[in-house]
Amino acid sequence: MEQYGYRILQALVTDLTPDIKVRDAMNAINEAKRLKEAAQERAEADKILQVKSAEADAEAKYLSGVGVARQRRAIVEGLRDSILEFSGQVEGTTPKDVMDLLLLTQYFDMLKDVGAHQNSSTVFLPHGPGAVSDIKSQLRDGLLSGVTKR
Repeated sequence: MEQYGYRILQALVTDLTPDIKVRDAMNAINEAKRLKEAAQERAEADKILQVKSAEADAEAKYLSGVGVARQRRAIVEGLRDSILEFSGQVEGTTPKDVMDLLLLTQYFDMLKDVGAHQNSSTVFLPHGPGAVSDIKSQLRDGLLSGVTKR
């Protein structure tokens, strides 16, 4: 344009239309960036959920332990009070006698509770030193009697 007497110092370009391949490539780059950021945000959210879940589980277990400790403390205090009261009221009893009586009562209560359920499939096995040989002989005898009845 200088040959005609015009000199262009600046030009304002308002509408750029790059080639379709360039435009598609730029769009693909932008899409990849957005997908990458979305994946990172999703992973961070999953991490936060896992951490919060683990913290909640730990807190629940802690509180459960506190509850069990309180329950056991109350049981021990109740047993102690029962032993002291029973020993004071019945002449000639020792705390060991009272403990044996309490344990026997608890054992019978447990048997009653287990037997109260119709769908119960609990098996009680003896647990003394000679119990293993007794169980072995009972199983052997049961198997042998089953074979001979055929």
